[in-house]
Amino acid sequence: MIEDIKKRALHRTSILEGQLRGVAKMIENEEYCMDIIAQSRAIQKALASLDKLLLENHLRTHVTHMFEQGGDEREQAVAEVLKVYDVGSR
Repeated sequence: MIEDIKKRALHRTSILEGQLRGVAKMIENEEYCMDIIAQSRAIQKALASLDKLLLENHLRTHVTHMFEQGGDEREQAVAEVLKVYDVGSR
């Protein structure tokens, strides 16, 4: 894993852990539903941001290598990205 991306991804997971604990506490305290939903949406955005970092790392490392190998390796790289984003194949 690229060191800078790893550091940023770990930082974001720490933030996400705190946000999730916060939502659990909000639910436990029976706080206003819309406030809980707003926090949940913030978590979803943070997860999407984490996904972008992880995808960047994957493209810069694994996919680059697999494309250099060509053939089946290249096709596997494409299939993996399509699968994770539920795009499917042709």
